[in-house]
Amino acid sequence: MSDFTLHGHSTNLIGLATSCIANPFFNENPKPLHIAGTRESASGLFEQLARQPTREDCGRVFQDYMCVVFGFETEQRLRNDHSRRRRYRNSYLSLIQDWGIDSNNAQGAVFKGWVESRFGLFPTYHKQRIASFMSKDWIPYIEEKMNSRYHNNCIYMQLDLLYEYCQWIIEHFQFPAARHKTLYRGVNSLDDHWPAIGIKEPLKILRFNSLVSFTDRRSIASEFGAYILEVEVPMAKLVFFNELLPHHALHGEAEYLVIGGDYRVKVHR
Repeated sequence: MSDFTLHGHSTNLIGLATSCIANPFFNENPKPLHIAGTRESASGLFEQLARQPTREDCGRVFQDYMCVVFGFETEQRLRNDHSRRRRYRNSYLSLIQDWGIDSNNAQGAVFKGWVESRFGLFPTYHKQRIASFMSKDWIPYIEEKMNSRYHNNCIYMQLDLLYEYCQWIIEHFQFPAARHKTLYRGVNSLDDHWPAIGIKEPLKILRFNSLVSFTDRRSIASEFGAYILEVEVPMAKLVFFNELLPHHALHGEAEYLVIGGDYRVKVHR
């Protein structure tokens, strides 16, 4: 295969064909997406969330739950205990933080690997454009996404819960309140990472990476490139957004993490 004419794997964990969720038609006519078995396996968490009166209370419950179940609390206690060897425990929060620093590091590969595993989408960029399974471009991504240091502590399960919690908040509080969210991304070139698949003026169809960052503030997007991409993102494709959790590392840039695929995009200079 000389290029990624296909969107991804024929199988995933969301019960809808990968080619469907990667298509602009899905973005314009979205359906709810759920990772199989995730809410059922943490039914106690979602029952407790349903009893909370505010989003802020839900955020505290979710982060406390993740802290206890995945041992972050133990990790904090051991951090200053030099008499015991501290085992590194990967966490969804560290992945979010490291993604904000550099989405092309090993932690970014793990995040993209989770999207590939759950949603079936191939990454189109990691350190360089990924053009083929048969080329050397694919190898660094595979090596880093399987890095045992960042692949421990049930990291995919943590990200499953993060996604389902995000979708639960959207469903329960109608927040954000619409079916779509207008988001922006600043880029220096339209050809760097995302090939134009088709053009229908005034919109272009661009293929975004499997996981991609946006902001809801056009002024912030303008700081990152000569072009501003404006996209209508369906809520079902949101993995994380600024107001989702009380404590995280991406507050400053009002960042949204979005499942990729083909999108109709308005391009502003």
